Amino acid sequence: MADNRKVMKVLSGETVFPPPIWLMRQAGRYLPEYRETRKQAGGFLDLCYSPELATEVTLQPIRRYGFDAAILFSDILVIPDALDRNVRFEEGRGPLMSPIDAAGIAKLDGSKMLDHLAPVLETVTRLRETLSEETTLLGFCGAPWTVATYMIAGHGTPDQAPARLFAYREPEAFTALLDLLADLSADYLCAQIEAGADAVQIFDSWAGVLGESEFDRFCVRPVRKIIEQVRRRHPQARIIAFAKGAGTLLTDYRRDTGADAIGLDWSVPLGFAGELQKQGPVQGNLDPMRVVAGGQALDEGVDAILSKLGEGPLIFNLGHGITPQADPQHVTQLVERVRSA
Repeated sequence: MADNRKVMKVLSGETVFPPPIWLMRQAGRYLPEYRETRKQAGGFLDLCYSPELATEVTLQPIRRYGFDAAILFSDILVIPDALDRNVRFEEGRGPLMSPIDAAGIAKLDGSKMLDHLAPVLETVTRLRETLSEETTLLGFCGAPWTVATYMIAGHGTPDQAPARLFAYREPEAFTALLDLLADLSADYLCAQIEAGADAVQIFDSWAGVLGESEFDRFCVRPVRKIIEQVRRRHPQARIIAFAKGAGTLLTDYRRDTGADAIGLDWSVPLGFAGELQKQGPVQGNLDPMRVVAGGQALDEGVDAILSKLGEGPLIFNLGHGITPQADPQHVTQLVERVRSA
């Protein structure tokens, strides 16, 4: 059962060596079997909302590599999609949606969100029924700040300036948006746990564009609100929080959010990562470009992380998602290097 799952042991504070391993975006375009399944689905969101196909692509990297965790195949923008923001994905442009203003925020209605996301929750149930007892099933959501940046601009930008500017000009509306997204995200994560997820991760992919004060208001507080609500309903829930690019602001991030583990991007120095690990489990933080390069660069990156962090609670992962140009054989090399340590 869950007590025998290596990832869950680490999330409880245990040291497991060699550490358990999974990769962000482990189900994705670098895998030929994923590309074939994606063709069957049509659009990207169609794939996310097809329990049969979403289950299949989630399982593909588990079959190929035997990762210690499977992460639900979905997207951080399904909540805005449930809020009727006309979310769509266009090749070469990434995610797009109708931008929102202060008046639009006041009209948002999330009462039907879980109905809209019922197919995703069905995927979670199917996965837990299919996965082995040793494999952890991870659910996830996007953090309110990161999701809000897309909702304000209607697309991603290099430094998310539209959302930052909106937050300064319309502070009450922006706070209302973060609060709503936090409440909906908590409901969504609880529903995933109830459907069979063993643990969940909160992705704050754009945390790194914020200053210290803004990081506290826009990243820490909403994530803390999510975690408090999830724990109120599921006291034993295990939660990973990943604030990409936060750097030294991660010093108090675990304490201030209440997360069990914190994800580290590849820019976090291993010495600093070691200090963070003294507070509890860490996850990361190999540069995804080392997986693209393969060979000695990959081996050296793996060895450095294991040498510095392997004697404490560690979930081995990348510092962000695996990229489409990664060679599947390099992922095999990565997994074998970690497990032969």
